Amino acid sequence: MLKVLVCIKRVVDYNVRVRVKPDGSGVAVEGLKMSINPFDEIALEEALRLKERGQARDVAVVTVGDAGAQQQLRTALAMGADRALLIETSAPIEPLVVARALRALVEREQPDLVLLGKQAIDDDQAQTGQMLAALWDRPQATFASRLEIDGGRARVTREVDAGLEVIDVDLPAVVTTDLRLNQPRYVKLPEILKAKKKPLDVLPLSALGVDSLARLVIERVDPPAPRARGIRVQNAAELVRVLRERGVL
Repeated sequence: MLKVLVCIKRVVDYNVRVRVKPDGSGVAVEGLKMSINPFDEIALEEALRLKERGQARDVAVVTVGDAGAQQQLRTALAMGADRALLIETSAPIEPLVVARALRALVEREQPDLVLLGKQAIDDDQAQTGQMLAALWDRPQATFASRLEIDGGRARVTREVDAGLEVIDVDLPAVVTTDLRLNQPRYVKLPEILKAKKKPLDVLPLSALGVDSLARLVIERVDPPAPRARGIRVQNAAELVRVLRERGVL
């Protein structure tokens, strides 16, 4: 049976309306509800289903971030993960830093399968899984909408621009998950209470031999331009005229 490592990220809840800081240095997150990145939640759900089908024996969940991320790890434990690990750092984290930290952790854990969401909803970079696979020198399958395990291989159905693509990869491998892979389960109160007794270890980022040196510089963050008010037209001819005036036709 597989040993599965699931990587999650702490992000502002998708139902929350974010605000840009007055100085344009980033997004104000103080006091906002934080949650597991939805794509990572799908990855965790898939790992739990593998375990329920008897194909996985251990599901560990890991995140890189500050102490506040323990809340999301506890949620993951309540969903059904066996144990959790926080790679702690107070510095801003980038995909390459996370990938290097996960690569070092993979050496310790020796998982058969690493699952994570295809992207995070806060930065939409979609880079960490691919970087991890490259650093680990193992196969990768991204944007998975279906995952099947057959012995030492994984069959992944991917969503691509032209439709669906089915590929087979040897394990160990990295798989990133898409929206249509599954519907994550609802966490019940008894499971939340049980999760408090499950192991959650904290490991400094520096203990993995990884630095948090920033390689990306954010010059400025601006909110989207306000949407222009719509107009009402009387008939199709007037609609065509307006569209031509605006250069749409």
